[in-house]
Amino acid sequence: MNGKATHTKTRLDRGRGALGPALELVHTGRAPTRAVLTAELGVTRATAGAVAAELEALGLIQVDSRPAAAAGSQGRPSHRLAVNDSGPVALAAQVHADGFRAALVGLGGRTVATAPGCVTVSADPAQVLGEVVAAGAELLRGSGLRCVGAGLAVPSAVAEPDGTALNPLHLAWPAGAPVREIFAEQVRAAGIEGPAFTGNDVNLAALAEHRHGAGRGAAHLLCVATGHRGVGGALVLDGRLHTGSSGLALEVGHLTVNPEGRPCYCGGRGCLDVETDPLAFLSTAGRDPGPEVSLLEQSRELLRTEYDDVSVRRAAEELIDRLGLGLAGLVNILNPDRIILGGLHKALLEADPDRLRAVVADRSLWGRSGGVPILACSLDHNSLVGAAELAWQPVLDDPLAALG
Repeated sequence: MNGKATHTKTRLDRGRGALGPALELVHTGRAPTRAVLTAELGVTRATAGAVAAELEALGLIQVDSRPAAAAGSQGRPSHRLAVNDSGPVALAAQVHADGFRAALVGLGGRTVATAPGCVTVSADPAQVLGEVVAAGAELLRGSGLRCVGAGLAVPSAVAEPDGTALNPLHLAWPAGAPVREIFAEQVRAAGIEGPAFTGNDVNLAALAEHRHGAGRGAAHLLCVATGHRGVGGALVLDGRLHTGSSGLALEVGHLTVNPEGRPCYCGGRGCLDVETDPLAFLSTAGRDPGPEVSLLEQSRELLRTEYDDVSVRRAAEELIDRLGLGLAGLVNILNPDRIILGGLHKALLEADPDRLRAVVADRSLWGRSGGVPILACSLDHNSLVGAAELAWQPVLDDPLAALG
């Protein structure tokens, strides 16, 4: 081995432990150039170059060694780094009360292809998951891309370490259904490579938003969202989901915000789950839900097109006030540095942002001392992107072990 090759090998060996952190920096958009990568990793320029070259050899990123100089800049511009648009993908799947969706998601949270599924979900999880995996397998065959693994988002708390769905009430699935085991079996049966993971849909939405969307840069990110039915919450601390001792943390849907309110599926009364979800909004506005589209889409359409109607505006204000009470309680307990809202809650925030922020500020200790930013989620299908993040995590942890 000549001297130059020896030095290159030494740099790569020294930087091999930095492959995962480097890939995560590119994946989340925090290292657009080799100069930034060098600074973030705290390594030499040569080592950063060797790390980038190795990630490029694995088909994960692209390195532009001759980028155009910015207008008015001096000196040679740093190599540009970007995820490889032709690189591997993760199979992502989501099941909710109104159907399912499958997608292929690459690094950077980039959706390569999607396949919407049926609008009715049976009470048999194996049948439903078999259908959604089949849809994903068809996408993979059409793409010709390598798959690193699969992730599934479900509207239920998912207990660890067994991966059981404790309360898939809106799916009519049995409590304690072994969704991770069923999903993994269907993935293997379809001949899809890589491990299979399962998580709560709002947890995964929060993870995706933290890495690629409205939550980027937050150290303590609180996400609260309505799905097609019910309300969920999630907390991301320093880039990692806080799931508690057994995966069940942040079941915020069962905070009481109206003691005399609607009966909840949990046995309580007036929970966020039944006071601020799409069905509650339609009912409060005096509208009968139709079968044509999902409750969530009906609620969004009502806000978009009939917000000037007195009954619609009053219903929105009532839900905003109750949502604000719930958020204020969470702010007092968790002291997040940012809140992001999804589903119908996002639409309510956009309809009257001042009212919601005022309720949270008035009812929370920390709100009175300056307030916490409340933003709308920004990613399309963020639970799907979050499901893909589960499958990408082993690659982010150790690219060579996962792909080499």
